[in-house]
Amino acid sequence: MTVTARLARAAGPGVVDDLPLWRVNLMRVGYAVMGIGLAVVKWPDVIGYDPSMPLYEGVVAVLLTAMSVLALLGLRYPVRLLPILLFEVLWKLIWLTVVAAPVVAAGDMDEAMSEVIVNCSLVVVIVAVVPWRHVWRRYVVAQGDPWRRATHPIA
Repeated sequence: MTVTARLARAAGPGVVDDLPLWRVNLMRVGYAVMGIGLAVVKWPDVIGYDPSMPLYEGVVAVLLTAMSVLALLGLRYPVRLLPILLFEVLWKLIWLTVVAAPVVAAGDMDEAMSEVIVNCSLVVVIVAVVPWRHVWRRYVVAQGDPWRRATHPIA
């Protein structure tokens, strides 16, 4: 049995033994960047909540605070919480493509838009640490969970 397989078996259910330990630890780097970065930027907004904060800024602050908690939990369970990294990649790439790119192409970018583009561009760290071959096998080509229980004929 390989070292990776022994580590996966020792780690318990939910750990996929097709990812080497270095890959799992690389994912932890992504979780740390995301979790600590959001904690530094968004937790103060939530902890010291100001009732005069605009509604959607409050929603975004709380949502991103929850994401940071899940990312920090990903340090412990990097494979199980992979969908959190995927969510981070998807929302930022969609925003950069659908919202930012047309504004940049039109030459209408202001300072606030520029700041958000820079922050969203940090997603390259997450893109680099996601095990994309595993994502493909696990979420795209793998058989999905059943929609209902199989019925067994009475003997």
